[in-house]
Amino acid sequence: MMMEQENEVFPDKHTYPFVLKACAYLFALFEGKQVHAHVLKLGFELDTYICNSLIHFYASCGCLEIAQKVFEKMRERRNEVSWNVMIDSYAKVGEYDTVLKMFCEMMRVYEPDCYTMQSVISACAGLGALSLGMWVHAYVLKKCDKNVACNVLVNSCLVDMYCKCGSLKIAKQVFEGMSYKDVNSWNSIILGFAMHGKAEEALDYFVSMAKVEKCVPNSITFVGVLSACNHSGMVNEGVMYFEMMTKEYNIEPSLVHYGCLVDLYARAGNIQEALNVVSEMAMKPDAVIWRSLLDSCCKQNASVELSEEMANHVFESEGSVCGGAYVLMSKVYASASRWNDVGLVRKLMNDKGVSKEPGCSLIEINGVAHEFFAGDTTHPQSKDIYKFMNDIEEKLESIGYLPDYSGAPLIDEINEGKQNTMRLHSERLAIAYGILNSKPGMPIRVFKNLRVCNDCHKVTKLISRIYKVEIIVRDRVRFHHFKYGSCSCMDYW
Repeated sequence: MMMEQENEVFPDKHTYPFVLKACAYLFALFEGKQVHAHVLKLGFELDTYICNSLIHFYASCGCLEIAQKVFEKMRERRNEVSWNVMIDSYAKVGEYDTVLKMFCEMMRVYEPDCYTMQSVISACAGLGALSLGMWVHAYVLKKCDKNVACNVLVNSCLVDMYCKCGSLKIAKQVFEGMSYKDVNSWNSIILGFAMHGKAEEALDYFVSMAKVEKCVPNSITFVGVLSACNHSGMVNEGVMYFEMMTKEYNIEPSLVHYGCLVDLYARAGNIQEALNVVSEMAMKPDAVIWRSLLDSCCKQNASVELSEEMANHVFESEGSVCGGAYVLMSKVYASASRWNDVGLVRKLMNDKGVSKEPGCSLIEINGVAHEFFAGDTTHPQSKDIYKFMNDIEEKLESIGYLPDYSGAPLIDEINEGKQNTMRLHSERLAIAYGILNSKPGMPIRVFKNLRVCNDCHKVTKLISRIYKVEIIVRDRVRFHHFKYGSCSCMDYW
């Protein structure tokens, strides 16, 4: 078209949105910037539709700062699409606080639509903010158009949000109340129940989806099904569903599916079968698969040599800055009483500037989120929290609790020093704060950025029994529902 300009064929304001959409689809940043230059050169920078396309293009290419600049220059020329593109872009990169801030600004000038609410609900899910998510749900029901409240994508996002915020009961209510369910709706409820370790319920939903409602599952559906089997140690069922996916539904397995199958075998102690799957894969395994194998080698007390081999694969896939692999190897060496190698691991971490990610836990009380780091003393109620933790320790000791030091392999002080370090883990501070400030009968919901260690898992079970309180902990991998001295994971995690 540009070559035809001598015949007076020129691009107009309708041309550039299509071209920019193509650049966004291909992540063609250099070409898109050239198109932007054409837009400025021909005086189309005031056109709302072209500016919206520019925002979408830059956001798709990871240049949110430039997208924000285009958005800010639009000012009075912004429309609903302008706001939605920016809000959705921030939601996709995990800038959830910005999503909520822009949502509040948008409500002053425009009524949110389905696309707005999907992004806002996703932000609540990412933050684990149940109270805020319930407020947004109420806003959808009371303030939004009926088409928004009944929209299948909005309701699917609500199901996903409630699952990720630890409220399966409301997630199920929303799902069962939907007049129409598409494959995304089914995926949300199956993945949600799988994440909570409710394998039987997740698989029941899959049967209802595929056999009763005749909704054809996709690759994401089987991620949920395989995850459900994985979290409950259902090896035979997991293998059966993997074969069903490939043979009955002709779905080509991705790395995620292979990762679920490898983890399923490895967690059950079948490390050789897991390695066989890796060797037969059609693609190269990534660092996630090798870390899964290394973690299982550590838990199953596999040979040091095999663990070292898995660690080497992690470093080859991810580089030598993977702190998790160093921590796992230190556990392997500690279990084998190879303390010189434990020290060597610490030296390597220091030399390479690698540090263990600090534990951080969030708890929401009366709609306010409180953040705790390991050993945190910055909270206004720190004095009361630590005093209460001493009371907890006394009650634990009175019922025969003995610490599990496997969660502190990088600490070479005496046992008392290790115990003091573990008792200051972030989730214990959050749980103590929750018991002190929650209303009787209310479950305590804690969200942690790392996996729960063995000792904290054991302690939380005991706390739930001693104080007769339900404690829900979402760690990096899954949800744990502690109630009356037991956990939903049945200690299989």
